[in-house]
Amino acid sequence: MGKVITIQPVTRIEGHASIAIELDDNGNVSDAKMHLTSLRGFEKFIQGRPAEEVPRIVNRICGICPWMHHLASNKAVDGCFGVVPSPAGHKLRELCQAMAHINDKILHFFFLAAPDFMIGPDSDYSVRNVMGIVKQAPELASQVVRMRQLGQMMIEKFAGKAIHPIAAVTGGFAKPILESERQEMLQACRTLLDFSCFALDFARKNVFRQFQDVIQQVGVIHTGFLGTVDDTGGLNIYDGKLRLMKGSGEYVEFAADRYADYIGEHVEPWSYGKMPYAKVWDEGFSMDLDQPKGIYRSNTLARLNVCDHIGTPKAQAALEEFRSAFGRYPQYTLLYHYARLIELIYVCERSLELLSDASITDTNVRSKVEPKAGRGVGMVEAPRGTLIHDYETDDNGCIVNANMIVGTTHNVAPMNMSVKQAATSLIKDGVYDQGLLNKVEMAVRAYDP
Repeated sequence: MGKVITIQPVTRIEGHASIAIELDDNGNVSDAKMHLTSLRGFEKFIQGRPAEEVPRIVNRICGICPWMHHLASNKAVDGCFGVVPSPAGHKLRELCQAMAHINDKILHFFFLAAPDFMIGPDSDYSVRNVMGIVKQAPELASQVVRMRQLGQMMIEKFAGKAIHPIAAVTGGFAKPILESERQEMLQACRTLLDFSCFALDFARKNVFRQFQDVIQQVGVIHTGFLGTVDDTGGLNIYDGKLRLMKGSGEYVEFAADRYADYIGEHVEPWSYGKMPYAKVWDEGFSMDLDQPKGIYRSNTLARLNVCDHIGTPKAQAALEEFRSAFGRYPQYTLLYHYARLIELIYVCERSLELLSDASITDTNVRSKVEPKAGRGVGMVEAPRGTLIHDYETDDNGCIVNANMIVGTTHNVAPMNMSVKQAATSLIKDGVYDQGLLNKVEMAVRAYDP
């Protein structure tokens, strides 16, 4: 008789999920699915609200990346009202977006992912956690905590709140940045850039070289990719065009407000999560490991694959080394961790670029706003993937319709594919242990859902 192996909860992720692995009569994997409750209801209960209130509401969708929802929402409301933020307001928004990425990437790699590699994927779960890292490498752990605190407090001191922010407003930003604040943040970002370069070097030596067999085995699937690029094809996490790419490198580009022409949203009866897919490549939707239809991935590896280059020097050098080692469009799921550290360098460098521009202290941080009927689509790159907020307003400037595709949602179908691939490749003839099941979890953790 077949049986079901249940992993509940999936540990060390920024949310809640479980995995069900179905074994046939011979003890081999017949199917595997990841179950998550992603319904939030915000699309419905913001209807009727004044649009300018919404950016202060939707930041509750996620306590890990509230800045991304806050900023995407503000961009959507800008579009509804036909307002263009002032240059300084635009720069301050992007600065907060970049700084929020810094903290998120430090959190995920060192607190959530690193125990699998530093302690070992087969180690007992009682030590395979952040406290195990504290005992094994206390100096490193102390440095990680200090760096994340530095980044978090930098945002809080300037913007008032690091979590559930209110500083961005329709038309720009709520307050200018003082010269003294700019200088203080410049110094903090230089410190964080030094740490980000150390973090990537540490991971190259202690993770990616030592675990090549695991990287090439666990969760490997073949999909397309989605990310944001600027006019030169460079990586951008705040503004630009969406680039939807096949695994072979062929791609289409489109403005965010045309996302519905290229991306569909599929629902499976066994999941609460919507599963976006590329409408422009294949008819229909399929998670068949051998012949997937319309499946693409978002998040760090996807962003590095779709971009032609990175516009900051240290991150570009890291990207070139990455591509030299793994090719132009690598598919290995665990390489999301490597890509995450390259992006950590980029967001530190980009923060420094923005802060080095003295015009960011201009006191004109908000354009005049007048509520009216319209439609706006706000898009930014959240740590977990491309984030889309699509709003329509009535003559009074109140929300009448909304649609949101959050970063993790793009990866719901690919995560299920990666879970099935990992389980199928690891569990044979009914033989499994906690170490093998943890490697199945690692396929999920790579996506940072």
